[in-house]
Amino acid sequence: MYPFHRQILESIRAARLPPLAPGETHVHRFRVLPWDIDPFGDLNNGRILTLMDIGRIALAQRTGLIAVMRRRGWGLVMAGSVPQYRKRVTMLQKVETRSRLVARDERFVYIEQAMFRDGAATAAVMCRTAITLNGRLVPPERVAAELGRPGWNPPAPNWVRAWSAAEALRPWPPEIAA
Repeated sequence: MYPFHRQILESIRAARLPPLAPGETHVHRFRVLPWDIDPFGDLNNGRILTLMDIGRIALAQRTGLIAVMRRRGWGLVMAGSVPQYRKRVTMLQKVETRSRLVARDERFVYIEQAMFRDGAATAAVMCRTAITLNGRLVPPERVAAELGRPGWNPPAPNWVRAWSAAEALRPWPPEIAA
């Protein structure tokens, strides 16, 4: 089940923090709870993505995106993600996620997130998100303008461009045999 309680608490906390400009980092701290772990005692890989989701939503809140989305009737959808897992995280450990907007292109906004325990990176996720209205993409250029940052368009790091190019080659719908 989605951790609504955690999301609500982080949204309340984010509302009390100063606004962030694109490229600045939102930090979300939490403790790994028993229902976050898998049968092997590790933080579940799917739960990592869900906990990072809480950080992405708070980042969107602090950059003003949530307010603009409500005003315009826009939606926010995940268009892809690439996780990396490097170190174990176990029950009751203190963890923090760091989330920041990295770049945009003609269709997507790219968000980099990393999870840390005791100052060491344990996992990272690169996400691309889309803003939608009635099932159609809202150009990120328009989103940046609505946020009062029309010039925000930093060059995407090489690895972000490479990932995006690789995703364009991937077949859709998937070619998995029934």
